[in-house]
Amino acid sequence: MSNTDPFIATFQQWQDIFMHRSLRKFIHFARESGLSMSMIGTLFHLSKKGCAGVTDLGDHLGVTSAASSQMLERLVQQELILRTEDPIDRRVKQIVLTEKGHQVLDEGIRARQGWLDDLAETLSLEEKKLIKRALDIMINRANQLEGPIE
Repeated sequence: MSNTDPFIATFQQWQDIFMHRSLRKFIHFARESGLSMSMIGTLFHLSKKGCAGVTDLGDHLGVTSAASSQMLERLVQQELILRTEDPIDRRVKQIVLTEKGHQVLDEGIRARQGWLDDLAETLSLEEKKLIKRALDIMINRANQLEGPIE
């Protein structure tokens, strides 16, 4: 069943454009960097959590600890993560991002969002103010529905 609400139709059209352009740039960046989506997901997870264990990362990605360990080894070899012993339990490995890992994430985010800079250059100051007001309303209403995204 198709929704006839013009707001929904327009917003879905914007959402499609946004996702297509953002993901296309991001996937291109990942390929150029030699990183799989699982590797990128791991880097983002570590960036958010600060530190994680092999099992935690495997659970986050929906893969076994063995598969997670193999992928983590590739990230260690690329110097994007550091694997250390837990000071409380030496059998447990702690995984953290390296400075290079943080830089790769920052480059990926810039690649994904670069097209927005190009779009913003085409908008007048008045258009930017109008769009910002509308997006502020959307953000506030979305947060009221489910709470802010963590």
